[in-house]
Amino acid sequence: MGPPAADAFLRIEGLTKEFDGYKAVNNVSLDIAKGEIFALLGSSGCGKSTLLRMLAGFEEPTAGRIVLDGQDLAHVPPYKVPINMMFQSYALFPHLTVWDNIAFGLKREGMPAAGIEERVEAMLKLVQLTKFAKRKPHQLSGGQQQRVALARSLAKRPQLLLLDEPLGALDKKLREETQIELVNIIEQVGVTCVMVTHDQEEAMTMASRIAVMSEGRFLQVGAPSDIYETPATRFVADFIGNVNLMDGTLDVDAEAHCEIGCADVRHYVGHGITGTRGMPVTVALRPEKIQLTRAAPKDTGFNAVRGTIREMSYFGSFTVYQLVLASGAKLKVSQANIERLRENPLTWGDEVWAHWDAWSQVVLTQ
Repeated sequence: MGPPAADAFLRIEGLTKEFDGYKAVNNVSLDIAKGEIFALLGSSGCGKSTLLRMLAGFEEPTAGRIVLDGQDLAHVPPYKVPINMMFQSYALFPHLTVWDNIAFGLKREGMPAAGIEERVEAMLKLVQLTKFAKRKPHQLSGGQQQRVALARSLAKRPQLLLLDEPLGALDKKLREETQIELVNIIEQVGVTCVMVTHDQEEAMTMASRIAVMSEGRFLQVGAPSDIYETPATRFVADFIGNVNLMDGTLDVDAEAHCEIGCADVRHYVGHGITGTRGMPVTVALRPEKIQLTRAAPKDTGFNAVRGTIREMSYFGSFTVYQLVLASGAKLKVSQANIERLRENPLTWGDEVWAHWDAWSQVVLTQ
């Protein structure tokens, strides 16, 4: 669930927060390593923002401990915590210049003028806004405002940086451009970072590890590739990316493979699951793992099903097909558009075969 104890820079132990008997955060524990960018991912109301506010000191835990570099912070007031938080709205002072916005916290701390100037100039250079130092926030683009807010947060050299939906105020294209830029700045400074987001692409692009939250608990913690390729539960599989979920029964469970019968297809999976014959399971199959052909594959007994194309969505680099199967169930298939011009391309109404190999599926028991 996290790095070894010896590597834990931020440790969350049994943290719980109740509001009128409702547990918004329910007994969560987590270790985060120094310099790590960690994402709390989940839908609205899952408890991720409440957890972030407890880390910042804005909410006092009902139970549990928050330990940063060996210091218990659970009952330390926010102004004494070596942590800075960057809000989704950026909260820049509209009447102050970029330079003064970044310097604000340093002045409040009583840093000497020479030290403030040196620190602010370094921050402006870091976020590439030196030539905008005299502008007011309203004279900047959304992406530039976001970098000012980041520079202000980093200026005080916090031990821990908290980001609350850091790119939520930006449009899609600018958000995608800013993700890598933001990661590079954070890594250059070397600060440990915890971010909250409901955007799975943002979490997977920016974070080294992710915790998927639901109803105040962590359902799975791991690297983005682990969360995506080997989801632990049906909820995680469905929440991260697109997936086909097929309910079935475990028919064969050997050490080297298992077989699962579903309504339209029999699955042959290249590993066992240590289950009980006849138990209900769910097979998760990502759309991009599926091949789509007019001709039937060599073996149609396993991992192959025939269907009719009912929907098509073209996204430039790939096309998503929605097949209707014999039972009426739908199967989503994503195919990369590696050829600019195709002869006899697949289209609406075509009868096709969908097939995949034995390592494409994940078998879920919960």
